[in-house]
Amino acid sequence: MATLTRDDLMSLEEYAKQRKDFRSKVLEHKKYRKVPLSEHATLYFEDRLTIQYQIQEMLRVERIFEQEGIQDELDAYNPLIPDGSNLKATFMIEYEDEEERKKALAQLIGVEDKVWVQIEGHDKVYAIADEDMEREDETKTSSVHFMRFEFEPAMAEAVKNGAAINMGVDHENLTTSITVSDDTRKALVADFQ
Repeated sequence: MATLTRDDLMSLEEYAKQRKDFRSKVLEHKKYRKVPLSEHATLYFEDRLTIQYQIQEMLRVERIFEQEGIQDELDAYNPLIPDGSNLKATFMIEYEDEEERKKALAQLIGVEDKVWVQIEGHDKVYAIADEDMEREDETKTSSVHFMRFEFEPAMAEAVKNGAAINMGVDHENLTTSITVSDDTRKALVADFQ
């Protein structure tokens, strides 16, 4: 999947005109790229379209229109686009209650290294997490982690040929395992092109 360039982005004015329709398109696209692993832990799989939307929204909110600022956003978000041998995701730990969230984040230190994806017939692939910066300290983990799952060619080929995809977490305070829906599997197959 090619990374985004300035030419792929709409100007602030053009985005203002197209935002409603573009947002609807992206939300529909994201529907099968969201994988709840538990009540409070979710993987959101990124691709070129989801990242384009994220960049457009950042430019809009921050009112960024200068070349350097736009390039900074491209540089920050392009690494989240899969490149054919991997899946890339945002892992979120979500609690509405602030106290409950603080307690959970303190109990989940290291969780980002225990999230996995498994292609049917192959070993689990654990996340390579937070390559851009450390997101936890000795007292708590972050509620947001950026992850890359790197696959061998045989694994990618198996997915393209219909193999099931399982996902889960092997942390002492969060253990879960699911098989993704066929619609989600089909959505993720495109990331291996």
